[in-house]
Amino acid sequence: MAWSLRGKAQLGGLLLSLLGWVCSCVTTILPQWKTLSLDLNEMETWVMGLWEVCVNQEEVAVCKAFESFLSLPQELQVSRILMVASHGLGLLGLLLSGFGSECFQLHRIRWVFKRRLCLLGGTLEASASATTLLPVSWVAYATIQDFWDNSIPEIVPRWEFGDALYLGWAAGIFLALGGLSLIFSACPGKEDVPSLQMAGPTAPPFSAPADQSSDSFYLTPRSRNLFI
Repeated sequence: MAWSLRGKAQLGGLLLSLLGWVCSCVTTILPQWKTLSLDLNEMETWVMGLWEVCVNQEEVAVCKAFESFLSLPQELQVSRILMVASHGLGLLGLLLSGFGSECFQLHRIRWVFKRRLCLLGGTLEASASATTLLPVSWVAYATIQDFWDNSIPEIVPRWEFGDALYLGWAAGIFLALGGLSLIFSACPGKEDVPSLQMAGPTAPPFSAPADQSSDSFYLTPRSRNLFI
C-alpha cells in the first residue's frame, strides 16, 4: 500500500498524539509534581502530586491521599480539572482522527466527511495540549514563586520541580505536534483540485459523415393535410 503525503502526516500525527496522551495520563498519576529534600535527613524525600503526598525513606515510600479537594492549593485544584479534561479531549481526538485517516477504509464514508473528522480530531488534540501545558506551567510558576519568597525563612526547606513536570511538558509538546500534523493533513492539496490533464481529452460526439459521392436520393413524403 503506497502512502501519500497526507497519509504519512496523518499517521505521524496519530502516533504523536497517542504518545502525548499516554504521557499526559502518566503525568496525572505520578506524585512527583513537587519534591522536597530535608537537610537534616538526606535519606528522606517528600514528593507531592495531584492526588497524594509521599515520603520516601530508604527505598520505602509512604503515601497519603489528600482528604479534601478544597484544602488543596489553587493551582493543584485547577490542575486536577484541566488534566482530566485533557485526557477526555485527547481520547476523543484520537478516535475522530482515526476514523478520518486513510488507515481506516470504509466505502460509506465520503472523503470530505473524513477530512472534517481529521480536522476536528486535530483541533481536539491541540486543545488537549493546551489543557496539559497550562496546569504544568502554573504549578511550575507557583513553585518558583514559593522558592524565591523572601518572607519564608532560609531554614525552611523549599519545594522544587519534580519529574512529573518535565514529563507533562513533553506530553504537551507531543500533543501539539500531533494536532498540527492532523490539521495540516486535512488541508486541501493539489490532488484535491481537478485538473484538465488528469481528466484527459474528451472525444467529440460521433456523427456519421455525409456521403457526397452517393447518387441516391430520397423522396420526402408530402403531408396529406396540405391545402392550396
